Amino acid sequence: MTGRFAPSPTGRMHLGNVYAALLSWLFAKSQGSAWLLRIEDLDPERSSEHYADQILRDLEWLGLTWDGEVLYQSRRKAIYEYYYDRLTRLELVYPCFCTRADIMATQAPHQTDNRIVYAGTCRTLTPADVASMMTRRKPAWRMIMPDRQSTYTDLIYGEQRANLRQQCGDIIIRRADGAFAYQLAVTIDDALSGIQQVVRGRDLLLSAHQQMAIATTLGLPTQHYAHLPLLINEHGQRLSKRDESLHLGVLKEHYTPQQIIGMIAYKSHITPYMTPMTAQEVLNIFDYRNLEPKDIVISA
Repeated sequence: MTGRFAPSPTGRMHLGNVYAALLSWLFAKSQGSAWLLRIEDLDPERSSEHYADQILRDLEWLGLTWDGEVLYQSRRKAIYEYYYDRLTRLELVYPCFCTRADIMATQAPHQTDNRIVYAGTCRTLTPADVASMMTRRKPAWRMIMPDRQSTYTDLIYGEQRANLRQQCGDIIIRRADGAFAYQLAVTIDDALSGIQQVVRGRDLLLSAHQQMAIATTLGLPTQHYAHLPLLINEHGQRLSKRDESLHLGVLKEHYTPQQIIGMIAYKSHITPYMTPMTAQEVLNIFDYRNLEPKDIVISA
């Protein structure tokens, strides 16, 4: 199944990015399939061409070669506009003037996992309400999620169920500054690029329901999913670009590509011992059934 790696060029790649890249590469190559690279540089304020170029150099250094041309989301705005207009014509898009504080104020007491589920406050605004509010601030644009159950089977985490309206809420597909949002762009790109299997962190388990809903509405193909356990620190926090001691700029000063890949293979239970390995050597013994649905602790 054709796979992909889709990093955002908002900073230097860190160990968590390398882990996601390696595993997605292993899934695709173990099935004799292509592995595509997409740079998710939709956000003009946070994305950097320098970091985008550095991602390519880091992947080459690691021995993770991609197939075909690199796809840049920043060059695909006309495509997103086309599908956004289709959703608009289906009367599934509406303006949202709510601030984050407004949305947080509507959350039920039991929703304590830091996930915001939008209550649909602006869904019922009248044309007069919208016209009046437009004079005060620019809105984001949301897609109406149906009040129905969504189900898929994740290769690692098993059956996943969610009510689209109650657990996902109406999702932002275009920001107030005009930039297209992650859920819409990713759904379109995966479908049009022929991606068949998405391998990424388990923090996006719920996003799969949203992306499947968008794809189904637009008549686009959906994907199979394998969500990975996260790399976390000793405090249970997901590794991020804030963990500067674990970004590749630092790691490359102390470790070879083979040492980094060997460590990830060991921590992921792909191999029972820690030893330097190339990506190809890991591929030769890779079996996704050895992956466990349990987050992996990494000491800085």
